[in-house]
Amino acid sequence: MRLKMFLSEAARSLTTNVSTTVAATLTVLIAMFLFGLVVALGSWVNSYTGKVKEGVVVKVFFDQTASEQQLNAVRARLEADPDVKVVQFVSKEQALEIMKKRAPELTRNLTSNPFGHAFTVVPKDANQVSAIADRLEPVPVGVDNVTYEAETTERVLLVAKVLGIIILIGSLLLLVASTILIANTIRLSIYARRREIEVMKLVGATNWFVRGPFILEGVICGLVGSLVAVVLLLVAKEVAFDTIPVLDQAREDADALAFPLTALILIGLSLLIGAAGSGVTLRRFLRV
Repeated sequence: MRLKMFLSEAARSLTTNVSTTVAATLTVLIAMFLFGLVVALGSWVNSYTGKVKEGVVVKVFFDQTASEQQLNAVRARLEADPDVKVVQFVSKEQALEIMKKRAPELTRNLTSNPFGHAFTVVPKDANQVSAIADRLEPVPVGVDNVTYEAETTERVLLVAKVLGIIILIGSLLLLVASTILIANTIRLSIYARRREIEVMKLVGATNWFVRGPFILEGVICGLVGSLVAVVLLLVAKEVAFDTIPVLDQAREDADALAFPLTALILIGLSLLIGAAGSGVTLRRFLRV
């Protein structure tokens, strides 16, 4: 019974104060749309950098004359390293085949195999590639050289860290800004009805009885705004991937957070922000 009354009061207020209702809904819509973009971009960047980090490895190249005993000694040393995840053996025959695929013009006239055996060392953490390589200095007997793409690795790790910080800060700022904007917008509606609130308090209405319809107003504005934002995000997603080839290719290289999960996050946040904005704003008017 009380819920029905709260709903009727909230509906009456929303239809009576159309301008503030529209303003609050548009505030949620814009904030959730931008937040959805940040979530999608952030999850995609995290996925992409994760895949790039998987390609960060240490290469251990052996002399052509390296014995099996020397190979086994280096393998045992690498497998004992706590920062090493996997040690993959690449035979000189496999190395030649790989080179034929990558640069056929350089291998077309070869009369013999110029490659030696090699190990591809996958680290547990991409940040440890330099440490793993340093532990093989001086190089063991039979090893020609130990390499890793230091410059590329440093750039990938730096970009991943910077983007992660930017996306985190952007998300927090959007959440704070949207909460403040919704609170300020709803404050106008509450201020217009401050006399009504004072009368209700004077006749004995509890704080929660007064607060209920206003919180429902915020929840409804948040729900409508987030649903429209989800629809716009879905349209933007389909249009962007269909019309921009680079994004379509990027979609194959990495995965953003599943859209249904993103939609649920946006709807849940908008409901929380709408309720919190109304509840916090109303506190000062309940002190009668």
